[in-house]
Amino acid sequence: MRILRLDSDTKQNLLEDLLKRSPNQYGQYEEGVARILADVKEKGDEALFSYTEKFDHAKISADTIRVTQEEIREAYSLAGEELVSVIRKALVNIRAYHEKQRQYSWFDSRPDGTLLGQKVTPLQRVGVYVPGGKAAYPSSVLMNVLPAKVAGVEEIVMVTPPGKDGKVNPNTLVAACEAGADVIYKVGGAQAVGALAYGTQSIPKVDKIVGPGNIYVALAKKAVYGHVSIDAIAGPSEILVIADKTANPRYVAADLLSQAEHDELASAILVTTSMELARQVSEEVDGFLAELSRSEIIRKSLDNYGYILVAETMDDAIAIANEIASEHLEIQTADPWNVMTKIRNAGAIFVGAYASEPLGDYFAGPNHVLPTNGTARFFSPLSVDDFIKKSSIIGYSREALADIHKDIEAFAQAEHLTAHANSIKVRFEEEEQ
Repeated sequence: MRILRLDSDTKQNLLEDLLKRSPNQYGQYEEGVARILADVKEKGDEALFSYTEKFDHAKISADTIRVTQEEIREAYSLAGEELVSVIRKALVNIRAYHEKQRQYSWFDSRPDGTLLGQKVTPLQRVGVYVPGGKAAYPSSVLMNVLPAKVAGVEEIVMVTPPGKDGKVNPNTLVAACEAGADVIYKVGGAQAVGALAYGTQSIPKVDKIVGPGNIYVALAKKAVYGHVSIDAIAGPSEILVIADKTANPRYVAADLLSQAEHDELASAILVTTSMELARQVSEEVDGFLAELSRSEIIRKSLDNYGYILVAETMDDAIAIANEIASEHLEIQTADPWNVMTKIRNAGAIFVGAYASEPLGDYFAGPNHVLPTNGTARFFSPLSVDDFIKKSSIIGYSREALADIHKDIEAFAQAEHLTAHANSIKVRFEEEEQ
């Protein structure tokens, strides 16, 4: 891996380089995505079936688009007992973590008849997009479906592209069934996003679309935002490790590569105060590359977006980490908890040598759907909050309103909104006559 001294020029070049990975930089695909969405909106199922045959080379119809109970039973036999057992163990942790995020309605009443409050309501129907083909990630199914389930969403609709045989990856189906998806449709790509956003003869319109996908899926979600809500426009995976001389270089190297193997646009960055550790990590990376199955993808990822930055001080390392605002941030230092308190911007923070990033991907419990491309400066991980909405509750007695009605009227008059003022005034006009 390239080793660079951290200075102002290095920082500026790095930040500009990372921004190139954003889905917002791929405008050349937007016209094609818009055409697909328009077709689905106009033609419904006809467009869905046509695009599925074109892109996924699978023939589906109104009779076969929905996954059957028989197909789910077959998936369990193909997935095997070991994977099913692991999924169920992970579910316990994920559910327990998300149950702590639940929010409840509240009301505050006063003796004068004032009642204020907040009503929390789960979304009625949510769409979960799950990648298919080689990118079949049952862990993502759990992370997207379970918080919706905990939130109390009435209907969770899952879409995922079929293989050429018209079937869905069995591991995906098992995870969906275990997590509690209500219905699963065999369709993917921008056309699936369009179906969820607009509704077709087979697929109902949803209130919100969540879940990862390729650039076409990301741009489709961006395009339909407003017709429905979305979680975020997800970019390529990324990891940043803050380490000092006490870190184990083999651990650090292994963790960097755990994200670099996702795809050629993935980013893996080490920021350290030790040049010796930087060299050791680079050597360990070379050693792992000779062993790992996806070494070709990893090499391209590291060539494009892999960096080892050597900072003068730990404060400098923390400052660049906060500017990059990485999806995954690991802290492997002598006092990792102290460093953690200074981190403002990160999707998920892994504290200590044994909190490796894949722990969060699969098993610990926190959601692994995280903000990317620097959006951790203002976005949060997927959570139960994403599947609820809040309504303000206001109730006033005549007595309570009488004390303040002239203040409200004065405020409305100041904004030249006389109908606003009149709406209050008519309730007391008899007293003023």
